[in-house]
Amino acid sequence: MKSHALVWLVPAALIVLLTGGCSTSSTYAVKVDAITKPEPVAAQSFKLKSKDPRMGEENLRYREAAEFVKTALSGKGLYEAPTEEKADMIVELDYGMDAPRAKMERVSVPVYAQVGGGVRYESVPVTDSRGNTSYRTVAVYEPPRSELVGYDNAPRMVTIYEKYLKITARENKPAAEGRPPAELWSIHASAEDESKDLRKYLPIMASATVDYIGQDSSTQQVVKVRADGPGVDFIRKGMSAPAASAAKSPEPPKS
Repeated sequence: MKSHALVWLVPAALIVLLTGGCSTSSTYAVKVDAITKPEPVAAQSFKLKSKDPRMGEENLRYREAAEFVKTALSGKGLYEAPTEEKADMIVELDYGMDAPRAKMERVSVPVYAQVGGGVRYESVPVTDSRGNTSYRTVAVYEPPRSELVGYDNAPRMVTIYEKYLKITARENKPAAEGRPPAELWSIHASAEDESKDLRKYLPIMASATVDYIGQDSSTQQVVKVRADGPGVDFIRKGMSAPAASAAKSPEPPKS
């Protein structure tokens, strides 16, 4: 008797292998938009402030984010002024996470074939109580085995959380006629995936901004950042780390 192969799909919840998304186990894709004034800006010293007045600057999360941003700024040769009056510019810090949204992704699902198995017949010796031996035909059942035969694409609905970090530098001048001081440069960094861990992403996004501080990115850039790379390590260590190491932060941006 011959058995027939049966093709089946392993439950996606158990063996789904993601092919999309913005990150691997240690590398993250950070989107960066940067703009600056057309005229060169000589401002070097800054004072950092929270853009959200509800976010007190004594808040522990804010203080941590502020240290990351100060370190990123130091990587471009900028330094914190001793007082606000002596600062060339005021740097506003804004960060957070947008409301979750649903997104359809394509996932790769392994397809296995059930092969082999069935029944075969063998003759086996049988000895009776008198010591006489005879042969009897018995059925031997063999279980089927599973073999990977390929992959199939399947849709999957996921919940995406966009984390963002925005740094804006303005002239350190009083507001005129109700308008805020002129903007010198601004950077918006964001990363989106299924993670809700904003704290984990703050040093990653800060690392991605270093090469764009005071620059114009022209278009949105995608910067690959290694979570265990020297750039993120520089940001996490803070102001005590050598500023020169910041230049190695992200991998070359991709448009």
